[in-house]
Amino acid sequence: MSHQTLRQATTKGLFWSTIERFSNQGVSFLFSVILARMLDPSDFGIIAMITIFFAVAQSFVDSGFSNALVRKTDRREEDLSTCFYFNIGVGIIAYIVLFLIAPLVSSFYNQPILSPIIRITGLGVVLNSLCVVQQALFTIKIDFKSQAKVTLSATIISGIVGVVLAYQGYGVWALVWQGVVMASARMALLWLMSKWRPTTGFSKYSFDYLFGYGSKLLASGLLDTIYNNIYPIVIGKFYSPAQLGNYSRALSFAQLPSSNITSILQRVTFPVLSTIQDDMPRLQTNYRRLLKLSAFIVFPLMMGLAAVAFPVIRIILTPKWEGCSLYLQIICFALMWYPIHAINLNLLQVKGRSDLFLRLEIIKKIVGVCIMCITIPLGITAMCIGMVASSFIALFINTFYTGKFIDIQYLKQMRDLLPIFVNSLLTGGLIFISIQFITNDVFKLMVGVIIGVLYYILSSYFFARDEIDEVKRLLVGQKNDE
Repeated sequence: MSHQTLRQATTKGLFWSTIERFSNQGVSFLFSVILARMLDPSDFGIIAMITIFFAVAQSFVDSGFSNALVRKTDRREEDLSTCFYFNIGVGIIAYIVLFLIAPLVSSFYNQPILSPIIRITGLGVVLNSLCVVQQALFTIKIDFKSQAKVTLSATIISGIVGVVLAYQGYGVWALVWQGVVMASARMALLWLMSKWRPTTGFSKYSFDYLFGYGSKLLASGLLDTIYNNIYPIVIGKFYSPAQLGNYSRALSFAQLPSSNITSILQRVTFPVLSTIQDDMPRLQTNYRRLLKLSAFIVFPLMMGLAAVAFPVIRIILTPKWEGCSLYLQIICFALMWYPIHAINLNLLQVKGRSDLFLRLEIIKKIVGVCIMCITIPLGITAMCIGMVASSFIALFINTFYTGKFIDIQYLKQMRDLLPIFVNSLLTGGLIFISIQFITNDVFKLMVGVIIGVLYYILSSYFFARDEIDEVKRLLVGQKNDE
């Protein structure tokens, strides 16, 4: 792939992946706000208690096979069909397991309502298993436009169902059926828009390759999934559903900019960097460019969100959710580094080092669990601070090892990111100070946003001109492609 073609593919992929992710998450966020205003924190806490079980089940359904398909340049029909049949089989087994353990989970949390909720929500795992290959094929083509249509449509349909049920007084069941409808609509739309259908049987040869690469990603993905959801388990066990609801809402607010941009970068950079994995100079250049671009976008968003957390929560979710504001401020400092983690780990997948990927995940999760165990008795606020410490330690581990592959070590990466980090920190501090003497929450938010945007744009012309030029090139390149 030529340099110009690669840039065009990256530009278009980033554009449509951004549209898909943020249109989906924006609409989803809107519906979640409406539901949060209609329901209680305890309703969201109930759902957060069981999130880990479905996240683990979904990890098994994919098993890293979709990434293996994307990376394999000589993929055949047998590879696609093998992945398809394997995913369905795992999806059915996962649902059976969820159905059987539902009473045990209910007993663990001492919440009888969890048993039927798990058995209904588990249907989404089977539905998702039916469309893993279809989505992988869109990703291979860097066709995020089609995926944007699918996810946005499914989100709107399921959101309407959830709001109607909440209005009718169904409480937590509005959230349950919203999830099931989302999975159903997404599966149906992916099948309608994808022309691929399985035409061959199961191939042991294909399975050996897919499993050989994907199994290590599955193991690391499971570690990551369990670790990311271990906080809700602990909080749900030792604290009230309402407190867990506040934590989960703070986490979802912080994830809106951070994790969504991370997902966009992972989905686009993996297939793009895979095409130049053997061209070291181009790989180095694109790697550093993506690191700085992601930090340039995410860092100020997270610092700005932390600065206006209290008025944002009171305005959007009403004062009954104010308990999550402090959690949100702290979590922003942890999640701001997620895109940097993601790009570093993507490099390991691109270079085929899923074994090292797994090793790093094990090390980071052991450190994170140790920090969590220390902070549990100190309260949820201390646990959030522990997340920040874990994020910084993980950053060092990721950048140290992945940097060896392309001679861009930890210190070199940090030198690239330091000006952006300092400028973003100053932006957040300026916003926070400027709104302290304003009493009206709406006015606070307006003033904070205006001051933050103006300062960051102006200061970036002195400290981050390359990143501004890169954003301009992406926008102009997309406009020229249309």
